[in-house]
Amino acid sequence: MRVAVADVISNSYFPAIAAVELGFFKEQGYEAKIENWFPVTMAMEVLRDGGVDFVAGSAHATLAAFPDWRGAKLLVALAQRMYWFLVVRSDLKAKRGEIGVLRGLRIGAAPGPDAGLKQLLKAAGIDPERERVQIGPIPGASGAGVSFGVSAARALEEGKLDGFWANGMGAEIAIRKGVGTLVLDVRRGDGPAEARGYTFPVLVTTEKKIEEEPEAVAAGVKAIVKAQRVLKENPSRATEVGKKIFPPTEAGLIATLIERDLPFYDPVISGGVVASVNRFAQAVGLLSRPVPYDQVVATRFRDLWRA
Repeated sequence: MRVAVADVISNSYFPAIAAVELGFFKEQGYEAKIENWFPVTMAMEVLRDGGVDFVAGSAHATLAAFPDWRGAKLLVALAQRMYWFLVVRSDLKAKRGEIGVLRGLRIGAAPGPDAGLKQLLKAAGIDPERERVQIGPIPGASGAGVSFGVSAARALEEGKLDGFWANGMGAEIAIRKGVGTLVLDVRRGDGPAEARGYTFPVLVTTEKKIEEEPEAVAAGVKAIVKAQRVLKENPSRATEVGKKIFPPTEAGLIATLIERDLPFYDPVISGGVVASVNRFAQAVGLLSRPVPYDQVVATRFRDLWRA
């Protein structure tokens, strides 16, 4: 099994990484490995073209390679709610929730996640173009093996941008170094309420894979659900994973980040969540029309969410 992850050195898709590195795929009878494909939109294209078996990524990014959800299905939620953080340089003295501080700033964001930030700003009454909010790539955050969040924190420290919209690892590093200030943690209630439902981290595969290898797909869902359960029971297992594949600093932080995320470790993909993602995707031009739940989610595996 080849599992593509857009940002490996991160808490964003960690249940998928843990499912591989702690041997839960192997328990189901399948060897598996993590592959880094950045950005998440490219990971979805690789999935579409048969280069990987699964993508652990943001739900809405599936539409970048599978228009109107045709050809792919969401399998299991890695966690709930939109999970990126907005951080700005600390000398701005921004307060938590002060979105207006972004006026005139350079904000780094990856392709895919950037749509969430732009729509969030519109929902908050801020027109990025009118307010001269420059949202673009982060210097140095490209290529295999590069951590987007860690690169974002480094770019902020070096003065190459004024803020970033990235994962919890990047936010934590920037804040601990004193170079960044947290403005928004949408998952935990900051910003417009609707933004929490724009997207969520999820395991995705193709309809072809489901039709041809349903047992293998079921094994992937079971492995994710077990990883979530094991991390809830013992968050320190995250350090065990981190020591295998993360640099030392990030390996030392990952258990703390995962423990914070545990309240959102729920594998269920509800109808309300799908409807919210569809509304967001239509608003940003990724979806032409609302699509029914059972055309978005692989419902044949949903009993495994509570197994």
